[in-house]
Amino acid sequence: MLVRTLSYDEMRAQVLWDLPERLNMAQQCLAHPAGQIAIYELENGPVTYGDLEAKSVALARAICASGIKRGDRVGVLRSQDAWTAAAHLAIWSIGAISVPLFTLFQSDALDTRTGDAGVSLIITDMENAKRQMTAPALVPDALELVSGARLQIADTAPNDPACLIYTSGTTGAPKGALHGHKVLTGHLPGVEMSHDFLGQTDDCLWTPADWAWIGGLFDVLMPGLALGIPVVAARLKKFTPEACCDVVRRAPVRNVFFPPTALRMLKAANVEMKSLRSVASGGEPLGAEMLEWGRQAFGLTINEFYGQTECNMTASSSSVLFAPRPNCIGKPAAGFEIAILDAQGQPSLEEGDIAIQKGAASMMLEYWKRPEATREKFKGDWMLTGDCGIWEQGYLRFVGREDDVITSSGYRIGPAEIEDCLLAHNAVATVGVVGKPDPLRTEIVKAYVVLKSGIHSSSDLVINLQAFVKDRLASYSYPREIEFVDHLPLTVTGKVIRKELKARACAELEGHS
Repeated sequence: MLVRTLSYDEMRAQVLWDLPERLNMAQQCLAHPAGQIAIYELENGPVTYGDLEAKSVALARAICASGIKRGDRVGVLRSQDAWTAAAHLAIWSIGAISVPLFTLFQSDALDTRTGDAGVSLIITDMENAKRQMTAPALVPDALELVSGARLQIADTAPNDPACLIYTSGTTGAPKGALHGHKVLTGHLPGVEMSHDFLGQTDDCLWTPADWAWIGGLFDVLMPGLALGIPVVAARLKKFTPEACCDVVRRAPVRNVFFPPTALRMLKAANVEMKSLRSVASGGEPLGAEMLEWGRQAFGLTINEFYGQTECNMTASSSSVLFAPRPNCIGKPAAGFEIAILDAQGQPSLEEGDIAIQKGAASMMLEYWKRPEATREKFKGDWMLTGDCGIWEQGYLRFVGREDDVITSSGYRIGPAEIEDCLLAHNAVATVGVVGKPDPLRTEIVKAYVVLKSGIHSSSDLVINLQAFVKDRLASYSYPREIEFVDHLPLTVTGKVIRKELKARACAELEGHS
């Protein structure tokens, strides 16, 4: 655990990735007194580390009885509960590889991942066990538990494969990022930093993000277990501001990871939560407007962090270490070296490719069964994120995905900044911005806007929104076209799928040609 410091540089100096020769994440997560609370299930109450280990032992025995051996892939198709945590711990304890799976996946999405991974067994619940799947199901809820039983841990090294997490697939077919047992250690500095030195008295973690995604599994659940911070398990069939407030009211939540979409929904509902000690967010930039709202709604500064499935929690803000800079993510987390690379692959102070230096503990080992894609992901000593960014006085500013950046009349425009600006308008609930091909300007900025309840679209509102952006950003970056829609295409993790909006904008152009 990071020692609380007064300066960012002192905090950075604490992490050198001095990993032990032998490392197993199951052992990391269970190295606490048996009577200490590990997970707080909203419906069933507290689960101690002793309870969690008993579940893990029972599952490990059942998994081995099913014929699973070291290196085999085992799916985990469950939502937030103690058995989900125990499933991963049991799989890791025998040296097998866990594959997190989202319960809302339809058959094609589920079969694509389990088929590609070669999953031999799927740990799930009674409801999902009824589904037609590519591998047999194991439902652990009725397994016999032996109090005081200790989990036998396989002899594993930091780079031995442990977890295969699939990307959301917004830029092509989903790829499996294979991580070693070092990945949990790699997440800890950024997680602690984004929660202003996690581990203070009465800290208790929760996220509405599903534990099937790296943001739920390794930004909240496993770091909480490893650090001895209780984690709230609350299965929300659908995120709503009302359901969110209910969780925070009923459970001892003090530290939350809110995806940007969740924050926007809370903002639209005028929610206030003054009982929290820290709020972290990542996945998309929030911008100055959302940060200011957060200060009013939570009474604190939301700490943004940056990362991706292939290498997560690489940069973060921390309000106790430095003031946030508008439209910037933060600074490199302890243990990470970040560079902006130019076209020749050299570090630059100009806008370019965000890259992470090799050696970071949260960096994937490879893309599963995709050696060519793995090679393309790296350039020299750097892992390419596929994102564009720039340094601003030591802060990392995210410009956009390489395929999201809009080129208009010679200007390079990041859609996130325009989206943030439009979100500040009192008529806008959420928005997605893309570049639409244009014969004169190369591209024009087009905004797809979802209005708040009770607000009606009109040509006057279009003019008003355009002027709103012109007055706050730049004359060249305002949306020349605005289309009002009922909803936006979102990934299962709540990110706007700009690729679909871009295709829609291109189809509109073809339809008029």
